[in-house]
Amino acid sequence: MRRMLALYAAGVYLFLHLPLAILALFSFNASRFTVWEGFSLRWYRAALSDRQLIEAAANSLVIGLAATAIATAAGTLGAYALWKRRSRWMAAALHVSLVTPEIVTGISLLAFYQWVFRFGGLRLGMHTVIGAHVAFCLVFVVLVVMARLRTLDPALEEAAMDLGASEWRAFREVTLPWLWPGITAAALLAFTLSFDDYVVTSLVAGVDSETLPMVIYAMAKRGVSPVVNAVSTLIATGLGVLILVSERLRSA
Repeated sequence: MRRMLALYAAGVYLFLHLPLAILALFSFNASRFTVWEGFSLRWYRAALSDRQLIEAAANSLVIGLAATAIATAAGTLGAYALWKRRSRWMAAALHVSLVTPEIVTGISLLAFYQWVFRFGGLRLGMHTVIGAHVAFCLVFVVLVVMARLRTLDPALEEAAMDLGASEWRAFREVTLPWLWPGITAAALLAFTLSFDDYVVTSLVAGVDSETLPMVIYAMAKRGVSPVVNAVSTLIATGLGVLILVSERLRSA
């Protein structure tokens, strides 16, 4: 039985990661085609010298960092409020965002922006992308931080306040240090989600706010280029490391 389960698990992981392994392999291929002609870093050098890719990567980093900072701060406070209030209905309502298709989220945000812009005279740009990313990253931050809060004994805060601490001081010196691993894990997850999002971003981005996934998708539509393989390998590796660190911190 154990051998069968091990084989089953190996098959699942092979199905999930074999395409990524093949993509990574051919990113080092000297040829433009799927015929191995020798090891080469040619496509990585081409990716790192492509001005459009560099600008898109910079946009993705700025958007990801800004959205992560806002979503992490707001999500942490939201999770703490839900933990104190212990409302099952409000906690269950968070899962609506998880099951809503991305295309629906993107269209609803675009409609909201168009309605707001009638009064503010604003246009789509980096600010609208950051707002959209905060909207869909927020729920993941709340859920991760809530999971950490469930392991905290409420009596610790009560004991701190019995000893003279205010509610803010009890939160700052008792609860917040306990939450740091969960907050860090939530931030890494939020950055990962923001950095690799395409569907929502493509609907709310302006002409000067193209992100890396948008540029890669446009390049892939013109024909699969080995440069896309190289960039995709770098993204998959970097975000994979962040996910592993996030999971390690979440379970700490």
